[in-house]
Amino acid sequence: MAFSVPGYSPNFKKPPETLRLRRKRVRSLGAALPPGEPPEPAARRAPLADRLSLRPFPAAASGSDGGGSATVGRNPFACLDNRPPVAAEPHDGPSRDQQEAPSRFLDSNQENDLLWEEKFPERTAVNELLQTPHVSFSESDIPSSESTELPVDWSIKTRLLFTSSQPFTWADHLKAQEEAQGVVQHCRSTEVTLPQSIQDPKLCTELRCAFQQSLIYWLHPAFPWLSMFPRIGADRKMAGKASPWSNDETLQHVLMSDWSVSFTSLYNLLKTKLCPYFYICTYQFTVLFRAAGLGGNDVITALISPTTRGIREAMKNEGIEFSLPLIKANGHKKKASGTSLGHGEEQAISDEDEEESFSWLEEMGVQDKIKKPDILSIKLRKEKHEVQMDHRPESVVLVKGTNTFTLLNFLINCKSLIATSGPQAGLPPTLLSPVAFRGATMQMLKARSINVKAQGLSEYKDQFSLEITGPIMPHCLYSMTTLLKSSQSGSFSAGLYTHEPTVVFNICPPMDKVLDKATVHEELANCGLHPKTLHQISQTPVLGKSSLRNVEMSGYIYNWRS
Repeated sequence: MAFSVPGYSPNFKKPPETLRLRRKRVRSLGAALPPGEPPEPAARRAPLADRLSLRPFPAAASGSDGGGSATVGRNPFACLDNRPPVAAEPHDGPSRDQQEAPSRFLDSNQENDLLWEEKFPERTAVNELLQTPHVSFSESDIPSSESTELPVDWSIKTRLLFTSSQPFTWADHLKAQEEAQGVVQHCRSTEVTLPQSIQDPKLCTELRCAFQQSLIYWLHPAFPWLSMFPRIGADRKMAGKASPWSNDETLQHVLMSDWSVSFTSLYNLLKTKLCPYFYICTYQFTVLFRAAGLGGNDVITALISPTTRGIREAMKNEGIEFSLPLIKANGHKKKASGTSLGHGEEQAISDEDEEESFSWLEEMGVQDKIKKPDILSIKLRKEKHEVQMDHRPESVVLVKGTNTFTLLNFLINCKSLIATSGPQAGLPPTLLSPVAFRGATMQMLKARSINVKAQGLSEYKDQFSLEITGPIMPHCLYSMTTLLKSSQSGSFSAGLYTHEPTVVFNICPPMDKVLDKATVHEELANCGLHPKTLHQISQTPVLGKSSLRNVEMSGYIYNWRS
């Protein structure tokens, strides 16, 4: 007996016998098959009219059975694969269609997966990097998602949506005296301590003044008809808005000169620890400057993301020393595990490693017989790898210590800092700071409370929410959660919407030594932040390349998800 192999039939038939079998298949479905003829598989017997919405042809009367009754014939359009029918398989095994169906379906899926990986190899590599956030300490040090305080989040939020079973009416319609008091408290860095629970928040003047104080931030430049944040991807929102400086070089020079003065003022405040941090938002990248003692470093640090090869080469030419913390960490990790290096990890291979890779040819004495890649080919290959990581989180650059001052001069004179065309042409970058600086404009985050009826199990319940929009910096996030802890009796939830290009600022850069938090708080005591807020942002970053997305407080205990 012939054996059966999936996808292969050894029973070769002569043409006359094949025609005979085909004639047998078109007989009436009710007619009895001759002995030895297996029933046609259901996959072939059932026409595809159900899927194609085709009606079968009316069958002619068959005289072979002697009944003369009209029966339904087989739909000739049922076979869509255009392959000739094959002979029936023996009784001791499944039909060829039954054998092929699972494997053919599986093979098509596997082929699609392979094609996806071949067409998008860079996306697969980036996804692997994103799944492994860079943390420079053991997993046992990572706090759980349930704690009495939130982890530090250095990304900029664009929107906060708080919800609670208790109303937020205390945040509406501040009195003139309360608004003025909140502004004064912010300018004088007044520390406000609220009780753990407030019985009637609407009548609590201290709470309402502190809320006003938390909404204030400082911005440069400021144009009432333009939204100065975000800058990345903001061309559509700025299109059609008046920009008298776009074609006026003299006005552009004046704006940039004024911006340079404000930037230098901010850096001096940071250097003297009178400002904890600030952001520079350009149309293509964002820079985060942090004072010594924050981010786990005892010196001033600056993170730039995303970067391009052109910016990095320009920084090298200016003598700025920097590192690529994600590329370096992931490259060593891949090397240690013995797996193949991706396009990002190959950045860590130095020129010396490239030259030493051909040393074995000299040891064998065949270096003259083997044609080695020339220096130009090696350089082009490295440049290709560098370009592939451009505009991605892995391109984040870390600058430390005195190199940040060189970076300041570089940014002031960098021509690519300002767009030369489009709606943002000639517009200096946005400076964001939690404290005042020279040339800055005081701005307010927008806040509004909404009361809706939400359907419960048996009745409608009141659902209260508080929405805050604008460039929400880390200190504001923690100030708001501290206020709501008291006003909502330790029970609320929040949805956090992040400006995605700043998520990578939550990585933990390499630390030279462990800092004494008490000393850090003492040195930054005059930075303009509340001591509790300063305590939160002085933590070691643990979120990696993610950010806080949802926060819920219940019983004065935080539950957060990134």
